[in-house]
Amino acid sequence: MATAPQAANLPLLYKDLIPLNSNDHVTWKSRLLENAKFLEGQHAIPLTIEEFVPASRTYPIIFSATDNPVPLVLMGMNEGVNTFMNEEGFFERPVYVPAYVRRYPFLLAKLRPDTEELSLCFDPTSGAVGEFEEGTPLFEDGKPSENTQAILKFCEEFENAGSQTHAFVEELQKLDLLIDGEVSIQQEGQEQPFIYRGFKMIDEAKLRELRGDAVRKLNQNGILALIHAHLFSLQLMREIFAVQVAQGKVPQVTELPST
Repeated sequence: MATAPQAANLPLLYKDLIPLNSNDHVTWKSRLLENAKFLEGQHAIPLTIEEFVPASRTYPIIFSATDNPVPLVLMGMNEGVNTFMNEEGFFERPVYVPAYVRRYPFLLAKLRPDTEELSLCFDPTSGAVGEFEEGTPLFEDGKPSENTQAILKFCEEFENAGSQTHAFVEELQKLDLLIDGEVSIQQEGQEQPFIYRGFKMIDEAKLRELRGDAVRKLNQNGILALIHAHLFSLQLMREIFAVQVAQGKVPQVTELPST
């Protein structure tokens, strides 16, 4: 049996990872989770460019303040705060659910550093995969079931979208459009505003200064629409902050940590 990725390298949301295989999991099933408690306290979730437009109607879209920025949706303005979920692990209102969340507890991962081959893995702590009486079989006659094939296809599509998202961010960096972000929110009754930093955003001034040929290229390859979705979504930061206030989760520290 192949060695699973090391715990230290686990991505967001995943507490453990093991590869799915017909020898060890031939009788296992997958089932829907009763709630999304695994999202509890998660304030920022990765996003692919295919999701910018639908996600921009619900969440602020920012970029992580890292060497290789990643698009993120904000579910809360501060680490540990998810304003969209209640204590039972249910969304408080109908929202767009990012593909990163819908993929859980599965993902594709490299099992060995000397190969580019990706294998379907899952988080065994999720409660969604196991030797259950109920659920949908992962294997039939020792082969991946239609359910598993659909899961694999979704994970492959997610990886492809991730590659396109990486290329999109590289183009933004090439044009020097990403800058350190800052937003100031004045709460009623407070003398000083809350200042949020620790993220990146697109510089509208630099965008306006681009040459016509560069703008045409961005428009033709669809990047301009993604940029506008991001910029439009930033106004939702104040709405998220207002929900935090209503929920009694006004922060003491006002910087968005790098994610």
